[in-house]
Amino acid sequence: MSPVLRCALVGTGSVANLHARAVAAHPRAELVAVTDVNRGAAEAFAGRYGDPRVHDDLDALLSAERPDVVLICTPPAVHRDQALAALAAGAHVVVEKPPAPSLDELDEMRAAASAAVRHLAVVFQQRTGTAAAHVRSLLSSGALGRPLIATCQTLWYRGADYFAVPWRGTWQTEGGGTTLGHGIHQLDLLAYLLGDWRTVQARLWRLDRDTETEDASTATVLFDSGVVAQVVTSAVSPRETSSIRIDTQKATVTVDHLYGHGHENWAITPAPGFEDEARAWALPEAEERSDHAPLLRDVFDAIIGGTPLPDTASDPARSLELVAAVYASAAADGAVVTPTDLAGHPTHRRGFASPVVDLRPNP
Repeated sequence: MSPVLRCALVGTGSVANLHARAVAAHPRAELVAVTDVNRGAAEAFAGRYGDPRVHDDLDALLSAERPDVVLICTPPAVHRDQALAALAAGAHVVVEKPPAPSLDELDEMRAAASAAVRHLAVVFQQRTGTAAAHVRSLLSSGALGRPLIATCQTLWYRGADYFAVPWRGTWQTEGGGTTLGHGIHQLDLLAYLLGDWRTVQARLWRLDRDTETEDASTATVLFDSGVVAQVVTSAVSPRETSSIRIDTQKATVTVDHLYGHGHENWAITPAPGFEDEARAWALPEAEERSDHAPLLRDVFDAIIGGTPLPDTASDPARSLELVAAVYASAAADGAVVTPTDLAGHPTHRRGFASPVVDLRPNP
C-alpha cells in the first residue's frame, strides 16, 4: 500500500462533499479521482477539491487509477455492483447508507470484501462523536442501571421537490421510503447504544406524498436486553428533529438534534436518589462532534494499520436488518418479526417492497 491512501469517489452529489472534506483532513489520504454519470458535475466537483482526475465511469477509473479506497456516494440501487467492482480491483470500500437495497445484496458485498481481504465500511456517522461513545460505555457497563424503555424519532420534512428526483420514492430505484432513507440513521444509533434486537412490529403509512413508498412508519422494537423502543419515522414533519430517549433504572439519556450532534445535544438526567452518582456520568471535557470526518479518519487509520474496523464502522448489517424487519412486519400487517424469521425470509431479504396504508384523502 502506498504511504498515502489513494482515494477515489463515485458520485459527486451533495454527500460527496463531506467525503472529499474528510479525505482532505486526513494527513495520509488523497483524493486522486472522481466519476459521475454527469461528467460536467464531476468536473465542477473536482475543481473544488484539488482537481482529481475525472473519469467517464467506474471501470475506467479503476483500470487507470488502481485506488486504495473507493468512496461510494451514489443511489443505493447501484451500490452492490460498484462495491463488487471496486473490491475485485483490490480497493477497500466505504459506502454511504443505506449500504444496499436488500440484505441479499449486502451479503454479496460482505462476502466479496472477505474474499478480497478488504474492508467494507458503511457510513453511519451518527455513531461517531465523544458523547455517543461515552453514553454507550455507560449503558454497557451498567453504570446507569438496566435500560428499560426508549423512543427513537426521525421527524424530517421532504417536499415535492425532493421527490421530483427521478430515482426517489420508488421501490425499484430507491429501495424503500423514509424508513430506509432517513430513519435508518437514528435506528443505527439506537442499536449502537442498545445492542441486538429480538422482535419488531411495524406499519407503513402514506400520509401526504405522491410516492410508491411510505412517507411515515411506526414500529415497536424489543431488544435482547429487554428494552422496549417505540420508533417513529416521518418525511412530512415541518419542525424537524432527530431524537433518542433511553430511560434506565437510574437516569434518562436524551439526544435531540437534526443531522449531527455534539455535547450540547445530549443530556443525562438522574432519577431521584441518584444525583450523587450522576457526577461520574458527565460527558468528557474534550469534545468531538458526530461527522463523516471522524468516521473516515478511523476507517483510514484501520486500513493503514491493518487493524479491524472501529466499532463506529463495523456491523454493517445491523441497522439494515432492523429496517428490513420493519418492512417485513408491515408486509404481514404488523406481525412480529424475529432475527430468525428475517434470516430465512422468503421475500424481504431480496428487497423491501411492502404494502403501504394510504391515508391521503384524495390519493
